[in-house]
Amino acid sequence: MFQRKLINKLLVWKDNKDRKPLILRGARQVGKTTLVELFSTKFDFFINLNLDIKKDREIFENNDDVQKIIQIIFLEHNIPVTTNKTVLLFIDEIQNSSNAIKLLRYFYENINKIHVIAAGSLFENLLNKNISYPVGRVEYLVLRPFSFEEFLMASNEEMLIKICNEIPFPNYGHSKILKIFNDYCLIGGMPEIVKNYLENKDLVLIKSIFNNLITTYLDDVEKYANKNNDIHIIRHVIQNSLRLAGDRIKFEGFGESNYKSKDIGEAFKTLEKTFLLQLNYPTTNVKVPLIENKRKSPKLQLLDTGILNYFAGIQNQILTSNNIDNVFEGKIAEHIVGQEIMSANTSPLSKNTFWIKEKKQSNAEVDYIFQYKDLLIPIEVKLGKTGRLRSLMEFIDLCPHNFAIRVYSGELRIDKVKTIKGKDFFLMNLPFYLISKIEDYLEWLISSY
Repeated sequence: MFQRKLINKLLVWKDNKDRKPLILRGARQVGKTTLVELFSTKFDFFINLNLDIKKDREIFENNDDVQKIIQIIFLEHNIPVTTNKTVLLFIDEIQNSSNAIKLLRYFYENINKIHVIAAGSLFENLLNKNISYPVGRVEYLVLRPFSFEEFLMASNEEMLIKICNEIPFPNYGHSKILKIFNDYCLIGGMPEIVKNYLENKDLVLIKSIFNNLITTYLDDVEKYANKNNDIHIIRHVIQNSLRLAGDRIKFEGFGESNYKSKDIGEAFKTLEKTFLLQLNYPTTNVKVPLIENKRKSPKLQLLDTGILNYFAGIQNQILTSNNIDNVFEGKIAEHIVGQEIMSANTSPLSKNTFWIKEKKQSNAEVDYIFQYKDLLIPIEVKLGKTGRLRSLMEFIDLCPHNFAIRVYSGELRIDKVKTIKGKDFFLMNLPFYLISKIEDYLEWLISSY
């Protein structure tokens, strides 16, 4: 089992005396069950119920008394109900029982001594149905694909992990770690893909895994579509999202179809609940609060860059490129940065945002806006000289601070730059492999300059 950084948050949850049942969210195949099994080693007893299995499901379907349910479960697993030892109860595929979801609140109110984690890849779809949902009685964490740091952990690159935690990063490690980052960018962060690639270093062997992943997602459509027409629309959206990821999109006629804006919009809402993709809306703000403008066209972000690479047929471009900045018209570089930013966010409400200024005289667009404390920091993902960062400079001219980030394939450095209008600002040139540590580097930048 590969180590995951989310374990640290699970440990905090474990020791919280006022903890609530935890719902672990995330797309299929990101490793939720494996993570819980890894976490279970911190407990004296581990009970794993899978509500895909009729026998486990009937425990909840035939009872409404949580105390009785616990007695049944403990008896089945030879655990004394009066035990003072720690017990982790994992309810997997909980979306198969609305009664199990309803009863989660009573674990918090009446039997808080038991640690309860629930998971289910299609769980989100139940939020639209008439079930008794335990609002305020549960908490959430989201598990995403492997971050680059987790990829290094899986690769046993202990020395590189150590120097990655040095701030500022010592540039003598730049060439080696950039090469490994390009491997990560190539295959992405889906656990089964990572495991197979690290064992065999063979792209041919992971083709079938990518195909099986998408087949699984397409097959799941029937489980959360409300009617036959929805099935066709959602499948259309999945298939076309594989080639349009990274683009700003419009709902009306999405993917060269005749589907209406409302139908496509509903399909995207459903798919966002499964964490397969995400719609990133722009902001026009240059200072807090960071507010999305839902009237503007969003950018489409897939769950994983490796999936995008495979289905766009650009793996060879990445293999033969010295850097990823310009592969697939720069989309891959921007997409992996978005994935890395999201890897640090465990809230289901987290989303990436970009900035636009749309006027008749001129348009401007900055790839990402990152909120650091009370500052909105512009991030550009781009190769080239700093003088070409026109949109970023327009943002800096309008905002109340003088800090910006360019993510690229070069070494870490800080430049003092002037905007076209003459405003001085500090540009942190951040290598791709450090983007997941953006908060640490912003603290270093702002405190140092």
